[in-house]
Amino acid sequence: MKLLFTVLLNIVAFIVAPAIANAQQALLTDPVAFEKEHFTKRCGPDVSFGEGFVTQQDINNDKRGDIVINEGEITCKGEKGPDCTDDGCPHNFYIQVDTGGYLMIATAQIYSYDFIMRFGNMVLVMKMHPRFCDRTDSEPCLITVRVRGTKFTTISKK
Repeated sequence: MKLLFTVLLNIVAFIVAPAIANAQQALLTDPVAFEKEHFTKRCGPDVSFGEGFVTQQDINNDKRGDIVINEGEITCKGEKGPDCTDDGCPHNFYIQVDTGGYLMIATAQIYSYDFIMRFGNMVLVMKMHPRFCDRTDSEPCLITVRVRGTKFTTISKK
C-alpha cells in the first residue's frame, strides 16, 4: 500500500511540478502595467508611483530595452516604499526576450544601483546592506554583477 501511494505521489509531482515551473516563468507583455496593477490592488486607489519607479535600459548587453522596477518609488496608503527595510528596497529586473515580452530574472533588496562600463561591457553595481558581503560594519556592500541572457554572475563583492 505504501509503495502504491509513493508511486501515485511521484506521478502527481511529475505532472504538477512542470506546470508550476512554467507558471513562474510566464512572459509578461508589459511588466510596468503588471506591477502597477499589483500595487493598485494591494494599496487601493490612493497608490502613487514616483518618477524613479521604472527605468528602461539594456541591462544584459543584448541591445534590447530591459526594465527595472524600484518599489521604493511607490507610495501606498500614505507610506513611501512600503516594502523597504534597513536592507534597502526591492528592485525587480525584467529582461526583454527575443520572442517578445519580458521575463523577471531577479528581485534584489538594494539601496541603489549603477550601470558602469567595464572591459567594454555594462555591469551592474548594487549598493547593498553590509551583511550581503558577510560584514558587520556600517559601510554599504558593493556587489558587481554581469548580466548575460537571463543570468546574474557575481564579479566582485566589496
